[in-house]
Amino acid sequence: MNALSGTIRLTRLAARRDRVTLSIWVLGLTAFLTATTAMFVRSLVTHADVVREAQLPTSNVGLRLLGLTSGPSVGGAVMVRDYVWLMVMAALMNVFAVVRHTRQSEELGRAEVVGSTVVGRYADLAAAVIVVAVADTVMAGLLGLAMVVNGQPVAGAFTAGAGVAAVGLTFAAVAAVTVQLASTSRAATGFASAVLAGAFLLSGIGNMLGTADLEGTRVNSAWPAWLSPLGWAQQMRPFGGDHVWPLAIFVALVGSLLGIAGSLVVRRDVGAGLWPQRRGHAHAAAGLLSPAGLDFRLQRGALLGWAVGMLAFGLIFGAMSAQIQDVTGQARDFYERFGGADQILEAYDASMAAMGAMIVAIYVVQMVLRMRADEAAGTLESLLASGVSRPRWVLGHLLNSVGGGIVLMLLYSAGMGIGAGQALGDTPTQLGKTVAAGLVQLPAILVVGACALAAIGLLPRLASPLAWAIVIAALLLGPMFGPALGLPERVMDVSPFTHVPSVPATGASALPLLVLTGTCLTLGVIGTAAVRRRSLLLPA
Repeated sequence: MNALSGTIRLTRLAARRDRVTLSIWVLGLTAFLTATTAMFVRSLVTHADVVREAQLPTSNVGLRLLGLTSGPSVGGAVMVRDYVWLMVMAALMNVFAVVRHTRQSEELGRAEVVGSTVVGRYADLAAAVIVVAVADTVMAGLLGLAMVVNGQPVAGAFTAGAGVAAVGLTFAAVAAVTVQLASTSRAATGFASAVLAGAFLLSGIGNMLGTADLEGTRVNSAWPAWLSPLGWAQQMRPFGGDHVWPLAIFVALVGSLLGIAGSLVVRRDVGAGLWPQRRGHAHAAAGLLSPAGLDFRLQRGALLGWAVGMLAFGLIFGAMSAQIQDVTGQARDFYERFGGADQILEAYDASMAAMGAMIVAIYVVQMVLRMRADEAAGTLESLLASGVSRPRWVLGHLLNSVGGGIVLMLLYSAGMGIGAGQALGDTPTQLGKTVAAGLVQLPAILVVGACALAAIGLLPRLASPLAWAIVIAALLLGPMFGPALGLPERVMDVSPFTHVPSVPATGASALPLLVLTGTCLTLGVIGTAAVRRRSLLLPA
């Protein structure tokens, strides 16, 4: 038996376990890129529209944090808005998969059972990397096809797909290292996510410090961008040069990280990391003596990271207000259609509030699904044995999920108001408009979260893929993508975001908000009752 014995069988096992989860990730990102590309193809009809769209992020330094312009083209405009987001999602998909098949399997005892058979020391790690590498390859092809079917050049489309897949595989290798170092699977995910956050900031700072060309449609990044895998992918310049040579840097880094991970595997015990777990206090603080307090303690790191990101996005989008009021052509039509009014600034505030709400809905669903993760990991059994009832446990999670969603939406809206106030003046008025626009989005956000709770109660084994499928459907069928995709109103009505009043472009109608709130409460009661009555699905 060698160190890789059993890798093929473990690869089949990992592929079977992840056949639904990875499929949803890949197909969800593909559907998002397809919808976004279709939206830009319909919005940017003339060359003047394309040039204006390229000049907007080039002239706004803050917006460069989110994307790098590589010239006037429809594909390039899509890359400015979507490329970094796709890379971050692909990186998270890979990190979660590698951690799930390595350290999480060790924590649940699966690795020990499998390791008692003819399985080499490197087999589980190799199987995890092989599975995500195949998923990344498929994803690269589908992302390229998503843009080709929308009429974009083949070279640029598949360069973009290759860049996203390269970033994903790089962070699979990062996770392969962190699972050797961290003492728990949660810490391994956290360390890899911190590396991802650092890579995002480095690429964004490099773009912000970069210089624009004379036409104002292309940015040449500064040196910090070259310290980040996300920056390397951006330097591949899809639709603006289509360079493939940065892939060689990815190959070198992935090979080095996997070599480091391989050297660390044999230095640690199964179920333990090289970095020892920090000892806690002998007595719990008062805030930890309730399910809500414990859940807040476990979620506060993620909430802090989301809060910083949402505030930054709000400030950037708010600072764009001065440029938005001069937008003409198809871009102006898009904001007026999305925002539901012909007053461009009010329509822009309403459309950006809706977009922020869709992002916050992702956070709420992620936090609600922690309940299912606690159940699957077996930690819920210990908690319930201490006298905590199931409804109280559910309520603790909901308080944190809902509270976190409200905080994020307020931070995002306040950031937009402050940014708009600095750009247009009269900050108090701008702040009032954007906060009102954000608050009316809360019922729709909570409906999506309540759907996730109902899925946990009624279909626990399918809760995660079902909840994320609901999120994707709510985004694609909503007011942002629905009109661009030519969807009929009856289909768009499926998304809760379709029914939110376009404040401040229009007045706040109480009826749709009451209906959404009632739907949220009904789904919440159904989900809580189902969790209370069904049997727990604990690890074997």
